[in-house]
Formats: sequence, C-alpha cells, structure tokens
Amino acid sequence: MQYRTLGRTGVQVSTLALGAMNFGRIGRTTQDDATALVDAALEAGINLIDTADMYSAGESEEMVGKAIAGRRDDVVLATKAGMPMGEERNHRGGSRRWLVTALEDSLRRLGVDHVDLYQLHRWDPATSDEETLSALTDLQRAGKIRHFGSSTFPAHRIVQAQWAARTHHLSRYVTEQPSYSLLQRGIETHVLPVTEEYGLGVLVWSPLASGWLSGAVRAGRDITTHRSGFLTDRFDLTAPANRARLDAVERLARVADEAGLTLIQLALGFVTAHPAVTSALIGPRTLDHLRAQLAAADTVLPADVLDAVDEIVAPGTDLAPHEKFDTPPSLLDASLRRR
Repeated sequence: MQYRTLGRTGVQVSTLALGAMNFGRIGRTTQDDATALVDAALEAGINLIDTADMYSAGESEEMVGKAIAGRRDDVVLATKAGMPMGEERNHRGGSRRWLVTALEDSLRRLGVDHVDLYQLHRWDPATSDEETLSALTDLQRAGKIRHFGSSTFPAHRIVQAQWAARTHHLSRYVTEQPSYSLLQRGIETHVLPVTEEYGLGVLVWSPLASGWLSGAVRAGRDITTHRSGFLTDRFDLTAPANRARLDAVERLARVADEAGLTLIQLALGFVTAHPAVTSALIGPRTLDHLRAQLAAADTVLPADVLDAVDEIVAPGTDLAPHEKFDTPPSLLDASLRRR
C-alpha cells in the first residue's frame, strides 16, 4: 500500500480508501459483512474509511462505528452531511442549524467523540459560504472535527469557499471529494487544477464508474442483473451515453490485457496516477470485491498505457456528464434563469 499526505494537513492516508456506501441495506450487507471488510482493509494497509449520514439512513455509520470499535486511533475517519435525512425541509443542507445537529447524530451513530474529516456532501446554494464555514470552524474548535472538506463542488464554488474563508478569517475546506474515473474525466479540466492551486487533498469517488470498470460489464453480457435496482438506468443500452461507455470499456479492457493488468487495476491505477489525487475510494460489497480492488494497491501505470487511455477517452471528457451531480441549479430549474 502506498501513502500520501492529505492536502496540507500532514495526515498520511492510503492511496486506496474504504468507502462504506454499501454498508447496510444499500449494499445488502450485514454487520458481520461490514466488519469483515473493515478487518481485511485495515490488514491490507488501508487507513482511511469514508462514510456519510445518508448512506442507508445512518446504518452505514453505525456499522462502521461497530467495526472500528477498539481501534479508533488506527483509522482516519471521514463522514459527510448535507444530503436530505428524511422529509423535514431543514434536515439537510449547509446551515449551522443542521450541521451542528447532523454531526452530533453522526458521532452518536459512529460511537466516537470526533471525526478526522467532516465533509459537506454537496454544495448548498441556499446557504452562504460564511454560514457554513463559520459552523464548521466552531465545530473544529470544539474538537468534534479535526478537518473539514467539500464533496462534488464545481471548481468555481471551491474557489469561492476558499475566498470566503480567507475574507472572514475562518478555517477552510482542506479536501474535495469529486467523481473521477477512466470514463468520467471532466474534473481534469477545472476541478483538479483548482485543488492543486489551493493545496487540497482529493478523495475520488466511483473510480470504477458504478461497476462499469469492474470487469463484469462487457459486450454480450446481461449488464443489469448484477446491479441494484436504483442504478439500472445507468446500464440501459438504449441510451447513447451507455453505448459509448460500453465501447470504451471494451477498448480499455484490451489495453489492460496488453499491459498484463485487470481492468480494475487499470482503473484504480489511472485515477491514483494523477498528481492531484490523494486517494481513490473503493466501495466493495463483498470480500471478493475488496480483494480484486486491493490488487491495484501498488499499480503504477507506464506512460504508454496512460497514452493509450487518452486515445480512448480524451482528457477532460465525461462520457456520462449527467451523472456528475454538479450541474448548476440554474440549469435544472428554469425559474432560476428566467427572472
């Protein structure tokens, strides 16, 4: 396992990190399954575990907390808040009112007195940067979080938040968690250059593109049966974006074969090759999944392989931009652009 410094925090984290989204009913995993995954990940050298309050409505945090009990100090523990937690309209977003409550709920579920990294799950256009950063700074000063970061922020919002922190003399986001994979390279255009400029750590999610790069999605196979129902639209081959993805996967698989690698090794080796990336978040549901992904822990791709990838998916290109979850609100709500 390789290790890198998380931004400018001085904290050393593994280049593969354990994402816990599949813990609980989303991934149909039990507590025993989750504990076995944490055990194997820690034994392999992974020291960063990332979860969120919304994953299985808090169940993921509970499972992570039980799995790390007695070894909290060995884990760099990260969680997220801001996505809706129920129907109540104020149980979401980046307001002080909600973040203070959400963190207390997360600490209770995790069974800890602090988290190492607390992340705003999405940019909240209804809340000012000063409001959010002020709340997070106070929680940091209270010792309940060590550092805080953002997730899936557009580049201009990353810059704006850094400016707001400096202007109002508040602590700043020290990490960003964007989507990045062989098939989704859009962040190379603006987000990664910005994170490098500000010295942010980058924890990339979905490096296997929701399963497209797992090796199980290939031409001529039924590519829907192995996925959960809420993701089946991402594998509908009547959609032009999905047909383009399948073509890219077939070509990338040939590049992997010629390099003596699995597709998973190619995919994870690719995202961790970027100098701006700190860690790739893997989200295994089973021990077999985890073992296949751990095989990429020390993968270093040579220049010719990286060049071959560029020929298939051009730098800065997203093959499914609608799945990035960073579209400006004004493009989603007509009333915001027609006043």
